[in-house]
Amino acid sequence: MSTAALPAKPQSAYKGIFLFCIAIFLFAVMDAVAKYAAQEFPPIQVVWARCFFHIVLMIIVLGPTHGRRLIRTNNLKLQVVRSILLLGATVSVFTALKYIPLAEAGAIGATAPLFVIILSAILLKEKVSVQRWIAVACGFGGAMIVLRPGMAEMHPAMLLVLLMALCYALYQLTTRFLSTVDDSLTTAFYSVSVGTIVVSCIVPFFWVHPAGIMSWLLLAFVGLLGGVSHFIMIKAFEYTTAATTAPFNYTQLIWMTLIGLFFFGNFPDGFTILGAVIIVMSGLYVLYEQRRQR
Repeated sequence: MSTAALPAKPQSAYKGIFLFCIAIFLFAVMDAVAKYAAQEFPPIQVVWARCFFHIVLMIIVLGPTHGRRLIRTNNLKLQVVRSILLLGATVSVFTALKYIPLAEAGAIGATAPLFVIILSAILLKEKVSVQRWIAVACGFGGAMIVLRPGMAEMHPAMLLVLLMALCYALYQLTTRFLSTVDDSLTTAFYSVSVGTIVVSCIVPFFWVHPAGIMSWLLLAFVGLLGGVSHFIMIKAFEYTTAATTAPFNYTQLIWMTLIGLFFFGNFPDGFTILGAVIIVMSGLYVLYEQRRQR
């Protein structure tokens, strides 16, 4: 999504941050609903619902006013690549959530900003300070504390969350490029449209017919939550910048922990809490270093 200009008044920034936090909360709720739905349906069918009902919502809301402008892009190949990356991240995390608690998935998923630093250095040849490399190393050390390889039986689904973080980091890097060539709504449309087409070709092989209207509503709710969250986030960036809202991404960890506790009875153990704190502190330090250099 494109980054909006700095707001003229501090009140605008606060409004943007407030909207962004609402979007992050709704994303956490979406993950929880997806975890619940994955107990009844294969994860790929839940991913299909996430994409399909999201794109239906966009067509209904934006189609009448934007029409063909939604599909006009100056870089179709990169839009397709970005959408495939988001699809990969969604498939990975929805599959993982079927097997592991929300808090653990959130903690490992919080390594995405650290992957961005590594990939920026490798792919974009950006200079990364020693301090930021140390922060990245500490962050991945925190991830190892959550994973605890060799110390406890590690569920393979945890590695899927790491894969999600990697895909999402690449997704963010492609978003940087597209923010300068395409409208944010066009990019948002392509985010799920390509994924919808791809998953619609795969899901018939795994399809479990919904038992009734409530099952259909459950699947639709996943997609509608995703769509509404994206709309609110786009609105947030009309009042403030992505750099300003970046630290508030970590509030998703709080929501996922609370939702996991109250609705699934899962409370993170001491290792998960310690690892999550290290990951979050590392990410916040990276943001601080970036702002200090600017």
